[in-house]
Parts: sequence; structure tokens; C-alpha cells
Amino acid sequence: MPRHVAIIMDGNGRWAVERGKPRSYGHQAGVDAVRRITAECTRLGVKFLTLYTFSTENWNRPADEVSALMGLVLSSLEDEIFMKNNVRFRVIGDITRLPQSVQEKLRETEEHTAGNDAMTMVVALSYSARWEITKAVNDIIEERKNGLLPADEPVTEDIINAHMETRFMPDPDLLIRTGGELRVSNYLLWQIAYSELYFTDRYWPDFSEEDLQEAILSYQNRQRRFGKTEDQVEREGELK
Repeated sequence: MPRHVAIIMDGNGRWAVERGKPRSYGHQAGVDAVRRITAECTRLGVKFLTLYTFSTENWNRPADEVSALMGLVLSSLEDEIFMKNNVRFRVIGDITRLPQSVQEKLRETEEHTAGNDAMTMVVALSYSARWEITKAVNDIIEERKNGLLPADEPVTEDIINAHMETRFMPDPDLLIRTGGELRVSNYLLWQIAYSELYFTDRYWPDFSEEDLQEAILSYQNRQRRFGKTEDQVEREGELK
């Protein structure tokens, strides 16, 4: 079972347009899918679920769609799925760009669910990987200037990891993208270096518990080598 599953929830708008509905209707249906998949991940024993909810590039969308998305964020955080499923909530991203009411609700939900330990559900909101990496670099530079980091030592992967938004969790084992697109769209670029990728044509509102199980089964049937040969991995498995 993958410890950490990351999902790019794509296809909400197209799902709605194909049904003659406004794009906001698709985003609302997408929230229902989040509830289903969160509950199923908890049942299966996944420990971290990270959902790409709103990218920094999404700020360029029409104002009415952005406003509707912010309203959905607020309404979805009212859902008792966190307490019912013993799920902790965390958020990553540049939340300073969000409306104050959304920022306050995010922090309130993080605090309210801090004691839950079945799974951690992480929402990537106003997030992009290039923003995250740039921020990490600038934070490291600032800490060196202030003497918090040695100025004469090289920057290591461990130091970079410690300055990423995701420093509190392991890298994704499995990245799922719905909606038929075959790209990662500036999502967790540092963290998915060795993640298994799974793409499906299914739009996110239609993504079911069975679809999740199929993605995980595909993951389980792969051999993760992390740069080693197949023979090396098999020998290491025999020694365990």
C-alpha cells in the first residue's frame, strides 16, 4: 500500500460543460469526489493524501470562477469527514494570497483536526512547485545571512527538504492525474522525482473508489528501483 498518494484533480470544468452546466457546478461535484476518495484512502490505510486544489496559475482564471472556488474551499472545510474518518488536515501553498476568511478557516481546521492520526489530508492551495522551490532557496539565503545556517557549508538535499512546504511528510509514492492530460502541471516537482505516475481519462467528479483501487493496484504491480537494477532490487527483497 502506498504510504503517500498525491492527486491532480483535473476535469471538473470539462465535466460540467459536457453536461451543459457552469464550470462551478463541476467544482462542486469535485468536492463530493474528495469526500469519497478521502474516506477510501483512510479505509485502505494510506497515511498521506495530497490534493492539488488550486495552483498559483489558477489565479489567472475568470474572477467569477476563482470566487466560486474560494467559496467551495470554505464549504468543504465545514465537512465533518475529517472528524468522522479521524483525518488530520494540513495546507501547503501561498495562502497569503487567499481571502482572509479562507485563511482563517484553513488555520481553524488545521487546529481542530491536529489530534487526528488515521491519515493526513493535505490541500495544495495557491501552490506551484516552482514557487515552492524559489521560496525554499530564498529562505535558505536569508537564514545564511542571519547566521541560522553556516555560510561556508554546501546546500544539501536534506537542507532543501527541510525548507519545502512538504517537510512534514514523505515524498509521494504514487501520483494520480485524472482528466486525460499527460503532464504534472507544476505540482510537487521536487518530491515526485521517484514517484510512480498514473494517468486516467476519468474526470475527477467521476473518479470512484474503484478507480482509486485500480490506480493502487497498478502501483503495486510495479517495481520501484530508485536507480538500481532489477536484479539488485530482487536480491535486496530476498534478504529482507
